[in-house]
Amino acid sequence: MSLERLGFYGLAVYLALLFVIAEVARRARHDKATADHFLASRELGVFVLFLTLYATAYSGNSLLGYPGEAYRRGYSWIMATGFMMSIIVVFHVLVPKLRPIAVREGFVTPGDWVRHRFRNQPGGRALLVGTALLMSVALANFLFAQLKAMGELSAEVTGGAISYELGIIILAAVILFYETFGGMRAVAWTDAAQGMLMLLGLAALAAWIHDEAGGIGAVSRAIAAVRPEAARIPGLGEQANWASTIVLMGLASVIYPQAIQRVYAARDGRTLRRSLALMSFMPLTTTLVVTWIGLAAIPRFAQLGAVEADRVMPLLLAQWAEAGPLSAVAATLVFLGALAAIMSTADSCLLSLGSSVAKDLLGHPHDDEATAILGKRVAAGVMIAMAALAMYARQVTLWGLIELKMELLIQCVPAFLVALHWPGLRAKPACWGLVLGTVIVVAGVLAGVQRIEGVHVGVIGLALNLVVVCAGSSLPRGRGLADPAPRVDA
Repeated sequence: MSLERLGFYGLAVYLALLFVIAEVARRARHDKATADHFLASRELGVFVLFLTLYATAYSGNSLLGYPGEAYRRGYSWIMATGFMMSIIVVFHVLVPKLRPIAVREGFVTPGDWVRHRFRNQPGGRALLVGTALLMSVALANFLFAQLKAMGELSAEVTGGAISYELGIIILAAVILFYETFGGMRAVAWTDAAQGMLMLLGLAALAAWIHDEAGGIGAVSRAIAAVRPEAARIPGLGEQANWASTIVLMGLASVIYPQAIQRVYAARDGRTLRRSLALMSFMPLTTTLVVTWIGLAAIPRFAQLGAVEADRVMPLLLAQWAEAGPLSAVAATLVFLGALAAIMSTADSCLLSLGSSVAKDLLGHPHDDEATAILGKRVAAGVMIAMAALAMYARQVTLWGLIELKMELLIQCVPAFLVALHWPGLRAKPACWGLVLGTVIVVAGVLAGVQRIEGVHVGVIGLALNLVVVCAGSSLPRGRGLADPAPRVDA
């Protein structure tokens, strides 16, 4: 049986299982309150929490965007493993301080921290709205990228039996269904299944490529022959970009709303610590593997364009399936694992987006059933809008979307990481710093400038953001950007 037919049938079975999980999750809910819908009543255990963190962190961007970027850049993309490790390091700066406060105060959204930390301070409400807006834009960007990846992968692997547009419509509808009916519980349970599929699939694909290509040495020689620049030692500009990307990804990724909500949703502190300990090994088993996949594709597909490079993974799956029946079955499992990872990130984005808009932007109370209903409606509206956009905006790389999202999210770092560790930080300077950093990022996008001397515009924006925050918070009270009477978290 061909990969196209196996992929089609495998997808049908997988989607049917998701409907079953959604129904089981719906029956397992305790009530209709926001804490149950958005946080699964804060009862996620080690196994499920680890896998939902893993499946959310390693998304369509990782499985399609990272191999594509490795194909475009060559061996310099090995730094991707380093910046994924930096995320775990920064998580250990955020979690020990945030988790106890979140449990004590009953936080549901990331904005709850901002509301609590800067309560009664001038500029506190503006800072809450600003961070919620940036997070909502970043989540919409993330959702758009996942929908684009879903469409590309389903069309490629089913041989066009499911078109790009139809793939987006079907998969978006399934995600919306189980997220609406099962909430965080359904999202976490499906993420657990998706995470296991992804791990198994990537291991199998990497083993086949290594065996078939003759090892890393053979791949390196082949790359040097067809594209010598991809095997060269990177220059100072590329090294500056390495450092900038580590800062960008390490700081911005822990401000993911869906990541913060999983910190809230853990059963207890020990569960969270054990899950994060397991996550420490995932860059080696995932990012390093997808980088290897992208590098191995360079001599195989020598003429792919910048946007076409994001098709490296499905193109390799098609080649693998031609090796025989067992290879076709294995390639189908990898396809399902990749698609599962993409869907797991999309559902998490949708859940977080609905809660942030309903509670942080529109100001609905967290203990009101109507807030959960509004969050579902917001999620449905955004999903429809992003699906329509994904169908008509295909000429953009997944890595480009990642960078834009991170450059916006990183401007929220002072309101979270710095505010957790510096009691003297004030709302008004934090708000002005957020505005300045965002303006710099937007100006860079409009001017078509992504980096200056290898450093991301968003990282430069954060540096100036921090200057404003530190200077303004250090001024005597009542002068300049300083607040007259700050209220600091105990």
